[in-house]
Amino acid sequence: MAPVAPRSGDAIFANVERVNAELFTLTYGAIVRQLLTDLEEVEEVNKQLDQMGYNIGIRLIDEFLAKSNVSRCIDFKETAEVIAKVGLKMFLGVTATVGNWDAEGTTCSLILEDNPLVDFVELPDTCQGLYYCNILSGVIRGALEMVSMKTEVTWIRDMLRGDDAFELQLKLLKQVPEEYPYKDDE
Repeated sequence: MAPVAPRSGDAIFANVERVNAELFTLTYGAIVRQLLTDLEEVEEVNKQLDQMGYNIGIRLIDEFLAKSNVSRCIDFKETAEVIAKVGLKMFLGVTATVGNWDAEGTTCSLILEDNPLVDFVELPDTCQGLYYCNILSGVIRGALEMVSMKTEVTWIRDMLRGDDAFELQLKLLKQVPEEYPYKDDE
């Protein structure tokens, strides 16, 4: 297998300025709680978390590319590996396993054993439809869109719902050709 990145996720994570994990987790929990209070409908909260994540992802990709020195990925499989081993480690301090590939190589799963966003969290019965970490799906979707990959990112398994792991499904919808704002030869 080709090297995933010139700098590993561990090396980048060691040099990145960090926020206290408990402060981060509790602040995120407060945001989700406020959304539940303001929007009242769990499905609306899921949409809002995804949109917030998308807005973060389209900006976060710049920092990722600047600090990781990752070159352009050859295909979607390599992109998924970079997200799992470098991106998640760089920003959350965790890694994921990539698996469950389809035959075309356009759909896979990122399986997280650990998720720092869910420390101290228990979902009440009234919030069973909530995808508490939906912000992560938005971040990945937004970041991939900025590197010309239109994707659909959905939660398949969630430990807050009693599953044994956190599993995100990434589905490549289309590779968007890069467009340049002007032509040099005119």
